Amino acid sequence: MHPHIKALYNSALKPSRLIIGLMSGTSLDGLDVALCKITGAGLNTHIEVLNFTTVDYNDDYKTKIKQVFAKRECDLELVTLLHPWVGKLHGDMVNQCLHTWQIDPASIDVIASHGQTIYHCPQSQHNHKSFTNGTLQIGDSDQIAVTTGITTIGDFRQKHIAAGGEGAPLAVYGDYLYFSSAVESRILLNMGGIANLTFLPKNGDANRVFSSDIGPGNTIMDAYVQQHFKDMHYDDGAKIAKAGKVNTPLLNALCNNAFFKLPMPKTTGPEVFNLAYLNTAQQLTNTQHLSHEDVMATLNTFTATAIANALNECAERAQNCVVYASGGGIHNPLLMAQLTTLCPRIKAFKNTDDLGINPDAKEAVLFAILANECLAGEQQHLSNTAQGIAGVTMGKVSFAD
Repeated sequence: MHPHIKALYNSALKPSRLIIGLMSGTSLDGLDVALCKITGAGLNTHIEVLNFTTVDYNDDYKTKIKQVFAKRECDLELVTLLHPWVGKLHGDMVNQCLHTWQIDPASIDVIASHGQTIYHCPQSQHNHKSFTNGTLQIGDSDQIAVTTGITTIGDFRQKHIAAGGEGAPLAVYGDYLYFSSAVESRILLNMGGIANLTFLPKNGDANRVFSSDIGPGNTIMDAYVQQHFKDMHYDDGAKIAKAGKVNTPLLNALCNNAFFKLPMPKTTGPEVFNLAYLNTAQQLTNTQHLSHEDVMATLNTFTATAIANALNECAERAQNCVVYASGGGIHNPLLMAQLTTLCPRIKAFKNTDDLGINPDAKEAVLFAILANECLAGEQQHLSNTAQGIAGVTMGKVSFAD
């Protein structure tokens, strides 16, 4: 047996494993790094987050990624060069974290890397009958493995597509394994660049569980702030949006998209919801004259409306649902207040801290769970093709040498 295979086998047999989960979202704010001690597998998974940090991206990273991010046409040479460059950078960031935490790299079983999404394209978006769903993440896991000396599991989304899914959201797997409850119906709401949710009815019936993208999270608001406010990356505390007034014609135009009429589960991305989408809506409604504050107020309400519509649909499927939120959107007080107002049938709004997981770390932790399932899981516990949930093991293994 090859020593690398033997090491993986031994890791799989251990009662617990140390796994570093990495998540780099569409907001491009930084790399989330979560050091997790994971005991068991499947529905018996227990997680302890030993350390967590977000390593901020500098302007050079953001500039390079934005040249190819969510663009139908871009420089193919740059994409080719960015793939190993991002992987090497992420590996360096992991090394930096381990040094800061005073953790021996040899003690880590595996790294779980999501990579950096640069394009997501389900059939409902591209409309080419001869092509399947598609998605592309860069940040070569071989680079991470070689840079850190730690076996890395990555490129999780491709197996989901190969099995007939859309490659997203993958949160459903970790959410079901770790957050499902026998006594409480839960909605796990993640508000990153794109907002998504996982519906977990309290009886644990996998046939009713689903995960879906539901519309823009922070993506358009962040992009607008970065375009019009120097040295600002987001609307801190929703101060800009709070100073404006919602423009109803613009709001209605923003809400008029075929995506919102599709049944859940479904996926989308910044390829659809971006500044060009906003500009088109402003042209249709002759609202180019609006102040930046009014535009931000309208975008905030647009995001809240899209999310609330999906939450209310879930509330019709199960009574007394409790929402557990995560992602950057939880730090937007206006957005959270609007959700509370727009969702009277939701029993309570909490965040994943109440379930023992830092809401900013949740996505990185979920990929650590997927890597744990790849290593130590048995047959996938959650399989429901009607809900776009493929019963497959995800992840590709990269060895350090």
